[in-house]
Amino acid sequence: MEVLTIIVLLLVGGVLGFIASKFISPSSIQAKKLATQVSESETALAQYKLDVAEHLDQSASLLAQMNDTCQKAMLQMEQSTKLLQQVTPNDLDAMPFFSKETQEQLAQTVSLRHEKKEKAERKDSVEPPLDYSGEATGLFADKKQTVTNAEVGN
Repeated sequence: MEVLTIIVLLLVGGVLGFIASKFISPSSIQAKKLATQVSESETALAQYKLDVAEHLDQSASLLAQMNDTCQKAMLQMEQSTKLLQQVTPNDLDAMPFFSKETQEQLAQTVSLRHEKKEKAERKDSVEPPLDYSGEATGLFADKKQTVTNAEVGN
């Protein structure tokens, strides 16, 4: 019976040693770290794929808007070209370069300038300017001046 107990104890010890070596050994710890890094990398890759897909979706939407805008611009250009082709040389003479309001403003500006010129011509050029003094100040006269800020008493 002692032999059987020794064999059983050896088997139990071997199994416990094998299990302990799997959990405690440096290679198992490194394997766990690598497994954690792999799962984090897979999560980051999945998020990156979602971000790229969202970006491409937004880009496609913006390109569709640009296409619509270009189509509208092309249609407007076609309409403008047709309108310009329909105009005859006689219509060009009747069509003013400026709008009616602009022409009225230009006419008012020209009449105001003529009025200012007439007023300027009417002024007598003999009168001196308003800031001109008719009397001599004596500033440049060669006279000896008295000193008013000299020190008193030494």
